[in-house]
Amino acid sequence: MNASRDELKRAAAMRAIEEVEDGMVLGLGTGSTAAFVVEGLARRVAGGLRVVGVPTSERTAAQARQLGIPIATFAEYQTLDLTIDGADEVQLGSLDLIKGLGGALLREKIVAAASRRLAIVVDQEKLVERLGEHTPVPVEVTQFGWQATSAALAKLGCLPERRYVPGEQPYVTDGGNYILDCRFGPLANSRETERSIAMTVGAVESGLFVGRTTMVVVASAAGVEVLTPPALGKQ
Repeated sequence: MNASRDELKRAAAMRAIEEVEDGMVLGLGTGSTAAFVVEGLARRVAGGLRVVGVPTSERTAAQARQLGIPIATFAEYQTLDLTIDGADEVQLGSLDLIKGLGGALLREKIVAAASRRLAIVVDQEKLVERLGEHTPVPVEVTQFGWQATSAALAKLGCLPERRYVPGEQPYVTDGGNYILDCRFGPLANSRETERSIAMTVGAVESGLFVGRTTMVVVASAAGVEVLTPPALGKQ
């Protein structure tokens, strides 16, 4: 079952890579699906494709370096042509996202915000009617005062839980912050929830990506399908 799911992810990743053109500056996502994207991209680079990648995590940066993909930082490029990444939930219709179960949500959102286009690669199980159906909303918070931040987030109607690595140690992001996994249940208004979290003192960023997706490549047993948001689909 896992092998077959990995094959689906790989097929969707290969379709997303078709959007990459010579000379592009690319955002490179984090997670199992994004790892397939980096692998496929490396094969095209070995074949002569000229691109530069801006990784969203130290893990992705290490993979890109190992596979021979040139990488850069925002010191060199403030605008990216395309970011390809995975997601934990994709809302049907709007294509709004929950991201961050892999722990890189802050860097992922910075990279997505700097990109002209955001392509998301998922398998069919990630599609939901409403965000929050299966997945908590990860919120990256400062270590200082995280208990007060957690209490403030709880007032928004969620159950926040600090994330831990296997064992007793709290998970710490590449930016040196904690993550609170906030269980809201299905969200009635993702944009309003994203805004409310952003206004909470101590919250650095949330895993809600509202109105940022250009396309979603979905893999299922029936094949690979490309979804676009309603506004883009009319163009």
